Amino acid sequence: MPRILLGAARKIASNYLLRRLLKALFTIWLVASITFFVIRAMPGNAVDILIQDLTIQGVSPADAEAQAAAMMGINLDQPIMGQYLDYLGNVARGSLGTSYKSAGMSVTKMISQVLPWTLFSVGLALMITFVLGIALGALMAYRRDTWIDHLLSNVAATLDAVSPYLIGLLAILLFGITWKLVPIMEMRGAMSPGMKPGFSLAFFADIFKHVRVLLLVYVLSSVGSWMLQMKSNTVTTLGEDYVTVARARGLTDGRILTAYVGRNATLPLFTRLAISIGFVVGGSVLLETLFTYRGVGFLLARSISERDYPVMQGVFLIITIAVVFANLLADYLYGWLDPRVRISGGGN
Repeated sequence: MPRILLGAARKIASNYLLRRLLKALFTIWLVASITFFVIRAMPGNAVDILIQDLTIQGVSPADAEAQAAAMMGINLDQPIMGQYLDYLGNVARGSLGTSYKSAGMSVTKMISQVLPWTLFSVGLALMITFVLGIALGALMAYRRDTWIDHLLSNVAATLDAVSPYLIGLLAILLFGITWKLVPIMEMRGAMSPGMKPGFSLAFFADIFKHVRVLLLVYVLSSVGSWMLQMKSNTVTTLGEDYVTVARARGLTDGRILTAYVGRNATLPLFTRLAISIGFVVGGSVLLETLFTYRGVGFLLARSISERDYPVMQGVFLIITIAVVFANLLADYLYGWLDPRVRISGGGN
């Protein structure tokens, strides 16, 4: 038996993919456990609030506790470790529990209802900022120390420093109130009342009409960092010896940009893009709440205000899983794009 265990341990240690997968699973378990105990350490909870409301209505404390336990489907006498073990068992079976505040609705169902809206808004914004950041960053590097470079650098630094929430408030004030370019009600929600989801031009036009200002805020609040990083990478790459040799050979700037500079300068950005995909799942709590856009961020903000433990745990767990596996994707993507990483790291 010890030899078998030792052989299995050596096999795991020598298998890069298996090591990374086990590390990812451990990270998910650790974050899920920390989240479970931290949430329950918060002052006040949904059960106490419901019991207090029932008591105010004239229900006796004992009957209020019994009604709260029945309405929320929980055992108030169960110790915290028992709740923790039940939680891990449910997660292992793929169940995230039921909401305390939404009439026992499944947390998985609640997340699945709002996740597409977050993936649409934040995912589309991420793609736009990635392409725009690469293009403008490369332009800043090739035209460095000119007025274009100075203008775009100042704009990028300003956008990167300003809070997304402040940009959202300014967008509502300017586009909806001062200039009246967009009706206020079109800034709220994901689609118009009565609109039925489907693969139709009217549906896609309606959801884009509601998300356009939020999409602009997402792009403005994140494009600056992409521009600055692309400029820095491109300037560094332009100083490499192989670029100097390429210029000495008489290659055009366009050929040098596509064959030599572009790929090496964008390598770190592709890694960051893969990691950012994991954070897309969580959306933006502040912006989705500001625009009343019913995505994952809005659901998380509401569950926090209502102390709805299962929903909070479910959202945090989904975000953790997405971020962890996005990091795995970033590792493999970087190794695929740059074979030197695979050779030096010993990855397969």
